[in-house]
Amino acid sequence: MARTKIEWTESTWNPITGCDPYSDGCKNCYAKRMAKRLKAMNNPRYRNEFKVTIHSDLFNKPKEWKKSQMIFVNSMSDIFHENISEEVIFALFKVMSECKQHIFQVLTKRAKRMNEILAKIDITDNIWIGVTVESADYIERIDYLRNVNVKTKFISFEPLLSGFSNLNLKDIQWAIVGGESGPKSRPIEKEWIFNIKDTCEKFGTLFYFKQWGGTNKKKSGKLLNGKEYLEMPEVNIV
Repeated sequence: MARTKIEWTESTWNPITGCDPYSDGCKNCYAKRMAKRLKAMNNPRYRNEFKVTIHSDLFNKPKEWKKSQMIFVNSMSDIFHENISEEVIFALFKVMSECKQHIFQVLTKRAKRMNEILAKIDITDNIWIGVTVESADYIERIDYLRNVNVKTKFISFEPLLSGFSNLNLKDIQWAIVGGESGPKSRPIEKEWIFNIKDTCEKFGTLFYFKQWGGTNKKKSGKLLNGKEYLEMPEVNIV
């Protein structure tokens, strides 16, 4: 478990590292930049830099963490990457289901494969499932998510790269919105954000605005018309 600066979680667990570009949101991947830096620092977990690498010795680590945590799973990868076997995915979900003292947040862009695999798993209520939808070009990911039998479904609209028309958030419990950050960050429009916020209100979806982003995300902040919006699902853990 590693403490993280990601605002909507508390810790990260990376039994898998590495990934490959999948859609537009991957263009300026923070995890890829971080993996390159960690390899240069001779971190043994990143000897393969950003190639998919399975760390089987970390699979059972959450069982050692007695204090309840909200844990982002594979912040440095995608658990539904095509090079990760179903057996590995099943094993990781088994660990999550056995560690009900924690909340596990699983986020993917590979929504179709997620949908196919999770149909074979009984997902316990301490596991939240989400998809990244960075623009209107990937709206179908929401339908794949909606079909998953899980109590808490969420969407990460980050990096938000376009607006949406007729956005359907039925049966989606939580939405995270954020602009891209970093040296090559792409712009975000206020109108896009408020459209998602209004849609969340319409469907009863909790709304969390993470950041405006940009080259200096700390300076840009996270205020919308002078107010923070940091709604999150209710956490019920043992």
